[in-house]
Amino acid sequence: MVRGGREFASLDAIAWSRKGVASGIGEILLTSVDRDGTQSGFDVELTAAISNAVTVPVIASGGARLPSISSKSSRKGAADAALAASIFHDSIQPIRALKEFLAAQGVEVRLPC
Repeated sequence: MVRGGREFASLDAIAWSRKGVASGIGEILLTSVDRDGTQSGFDVELTAAISNAVTVPVIASGGARLPSISSKSSRKGAADAALAASIFHDSIQPIRALKEFLAAQGVEVRLPC
């Protein structure tokens, strides 16, 4: 998608990701416009497909809500990191509680002292 998700770009996400890596990008912030703001979970299938196709870190974005969804994205989606915003802004999920849950699931997180 282009123009803030308002226009379809007719590009294959995997091919576009590989082209970016070939051009020298250092990481991919992968936002599923279909899931962004929905709090329905990350697009695990798309994230895994991109992660398995490139050699740079992939950050899952769009759809975060429950801790179990974030954990699933890190494992099944092969994401190197995950981005969440509205769940914190809307006080749906405390940051510390999410980090503690993920750490208990074996997901690497930075916990405060």
